[in-house]
Amino acid sequence: MATVHLRIGDLVWGKLGRYPPWPGKIVSPPKDLKKPRGKKCHFVKFFGTEDHAWIKVEQLKPYHAHKEEMIKINKGKRFQQAVDAVEDFLKKAKGKEQNSDGKGDSKGKKTPNKPLKILDEDDEDLSALKDPSEKPVKDDPHFHHFLLSQSEKPASSMEPISKRLKIIEEVTGSTSIQAADSTAINGSITPTDKRIGFLGLGLMGSGIVSNLLKMGHVVTVWNRTAEKCDLFIQEGARLGRTPAEVASMCDITFSCVSDPKAARDLVLGPSGVLQGIRPGKCYVEMSTVDPETITELSQVITSRGGRFLEAPVAGSQQLSNDGMLVILAAGDRTVYEDCSSCFQAMGKTSFFLGEAGNAARMMLILNMVQGSFMATIAEGLTLAQATGQSQQTFLDILCQGQMASTFVDQKCQNILQGNFKPDYYLKHIQKDLRLAISMGDMANHPTPMAAAANEVYKRAKALDQSDNDISAVYRAYIH
Repeated sequence: MATVHLRIGDLVWGKLGRYPPWPGKIVSPPKDLKKPRGKKCHFVKFFGTEDHAWIKVEQLKPYHAHKEEMIKINKGKRFQQAVDAVEDFLKKAKGKEQNSDGKGDSKGKKTPNKPLKILDEDDEDLSALKDPSEKPVKDDPHFHHFLLSQSEKPASSMEPISKRLKIIEEVTGSTSIQAADSTAINGSITPTDKRIGFLGLGLMGSGIVSNLLKMGHVVTVWNRTAEKCDLFIQEGARLGRTPAEVASMCDITFSCVSDPKAARDLVLGPSGVLQGIRPGKCYVEMSTVDPETITELSQVITSRGGRFLEAPVAGSQQLSNDGMLVILAAGDRTVYEDCSSCFQAMGKTSFFLGEAGNAARMMLILNMVQGSFMATIAEGLTLAQATGQSQQTFLDILCQGQMASTFVDQKCQNILQGNFKPDYYLKHIQKDLRLAISMGDMANHPTPMAAAANEVYKRAKALDQSDNDISAVYRAYIH
């Protein structure tokens, strides 16, 4: 689109990404919302929604000059509602001008001349732009991409996120929250107005933060290796200097690190999260750790008046990037509900499992099964080779039977191709097996399969496979 010269108050058509142009109005951005670096753009409020975004000037067109053209190419119901909102706005503005000249005064009294007020996002007059009967904008294709400027607004300025969810109650008493259209991929997510902090930008954390930003959340990041933050800062994230600063600045702080020691250090160490916790602050531990660590962290956070939730994730780097993780949550139910838009952005579904510690237990059981299964698949492949059978044929047969799955196919193909680029670190699955075995010991429950698999992973670690994918357990059988 050609560059146009526009100013605050102008009505425009704004185009974002692959979506069609949408009617909007250039407004003044909030004082605390900085313009993206290196981009010439305007801050636009879109009609028919509560959305705001920085839009590049080349993606903007004057409203009146291109109205007929845009109406011809866009036929959706929500688009028509947005156009109707613009027309209502213009009628109202015209009426104000008439009243200011005394023409609209039924008593013939001339009212003082006043300039037409430029509506800003905080003006009560903006209520005229919305259809009172309008449902939440679940189908609006623009909604999920906007950088909303709501972080300083009271919660009452937006409809509670929980109203946009499907809540699935199960016999077990757990609750599952899903996005109305399932995942971040289809983009029907209304981001929370709460300020989000995120600590840890590893394989899982990087994908999670990326999706939070894409869905319009205001995110402050911190990572032990600071350089990993640079990419996310370029994408609009804010930088926190320490975990304590992030927790202090944000309403909800997430953590996703490698193991129990790292999780404890992040909270209890120098400049740790605990130093930034004040009454009402929320802390969400997403690391896969043991129940005892969760209990300890929950106690110290709540002792400072904070609110605690554990929310480990089942999945891989690819699923994290795709926003298709499964989140297992436990602890403070109100924090779980406050995190609903975040969980929708990062995962395909989430489960609430009750008191803190339950999610850690469930996650360790799931990873124990996954790790044992991967070791068994690797054992089958190597036994096929040792007995003169084709490994590819073994895989082809396996993928036609009841055990067929994307996981089996991908991991086996990686093995056959010698590709062990980490999607889930081998060292982490071995840690999970160890913790699951320990949990079994405490419950006086046998875990012989997990114990056998753990020994195989320990051997793979001894062969310098720690930082490879879990499928590299295969190498423990061929050395």
